[in-house]
Amino acid sequence: MGIRDLLAEVASTYDRTAGSRREVKGQQVLRGVATRTDLVLPPGFKAEGHGGQTTPAATPWIGVFDTRGMQDPKKGLYLAYIFSADLKNVTLTLQQGITWLEEPLGKGRAREEHLRHHAARLRRAVKRRENVGWVDEPDLRDSATRPRAYEAASVIAKVYDTAKLPGDLALLEDLYVGVQSLRRAEEFDRVWWASGENDAFQLAYALKAHGVQEEVQPRDFDPLAEFRPKDSGDYTAEIRARQQVKQRNHEKLVDDFGRYVVGRGFTPITLRQHPKDLVLRQQEPVEGQVGEWLVEAKIVRHGNPTVAVREALGQLFEYRHFLYSKQSAPLLLGLFSEEIGVYSSYLEDHGVASVWRSGDGWDGSARARGWGMTTS
Repeated sequence: MGIRDLLAEVASTYDRTAGSRREVKGQQVLRGVATRTDLVLPPGFKAEGHGGQTTPAATPWIGVFDTRGMQDPKKGLYLAYIFSADLKNVTLTLQQGITWLEEPLGKGRAREEHLRHHAARLRRAVKRRENVGWVDEPDLRDSATRPRAYEAASVIAKVYDTAKLPGDLALLEDLYVGVQSLRRAEEFDRVWWASGENDAFQLAYALKAHGVQEEVQPRDFDPLAEFRPKDSGDYTAEIRARQQVKQRNHEKLVDDFGRYVVGRGFTPITLRQHPKDLVLRQQEPVEGQVGEWLVEAKIVRHGNPTVAVREALGQLFEYRHFLYSKQSAPLLLGLFSEEIGVYSSYLEDHGVASVWRSGDGWDGSARARGWGMTTS
């Protein structure tokens, strides 16, 4: 017995239509993976089978986790043997966690685009092209959201025919390639996330239907229900042998302004809006008026607003072009941590309003004042 026999047993016994009860044979095999002693795994790794809980999994899988590192498949990186829905193939894949992205991006195409975008980064780090016989993504042959997310989350993959599985030695050799790739990807991932380059979720603009507007909520709807800015507290990021302390001033700026504009008749929304910083909608919509305001927040550093204004203008135009292709164009608003001086009129000339902190309140351009977004 070994990995080959386990994979063959799952392929021959798993039956999605039989349910997920304990007495179902395929479910028994998967649930027993964690206690098996016949599996030869790399030192420090353990295996767990997953066939679904209340609902049988469309694509059952066996996770191979580093006991010294990340063991939660909801986030982070891990290895897995994922079966296709028809059980004709099983793929050893280096996976990104998918569940934690449900809140900011939902379960559909936005999540898949983000996963593919980051997988491309990780693929360069693990040097996939050096591994002959490996591909980028498996074909799991199921249209449900989770299998599609597994496909998009794959960094590298080795696909096997379950009717012609290689021997345990060949499988173990491939598993060690997976472990080596996991190590490289983890190092790259730690440095990239800590670097601050990922200030917003990176999205590939092949996504055409991202900005589908939700229906206006009834009057008694909580205006802060979909406003969930990230933690604004300082945090410590480990980068190799040194530490960096980063301040999330950006998130605090969004948080403070979002809570403020509620009192001015606006509903702030951050939930499932990435890569947008903030979206505003009127609590009492006016007939014939634009659906929403697209807000880009920037920190003015060292009293010089030049870079902040350039970045805000570029991102607002970019997001409007790519994310609103199938809905009404939004009004544009730049949100700044301090006054931007002559750049206020510059932005107005380009159709962009601006708001900035002013003492204990908020000041802004003529257009922003006309919208009732300032305290002066």
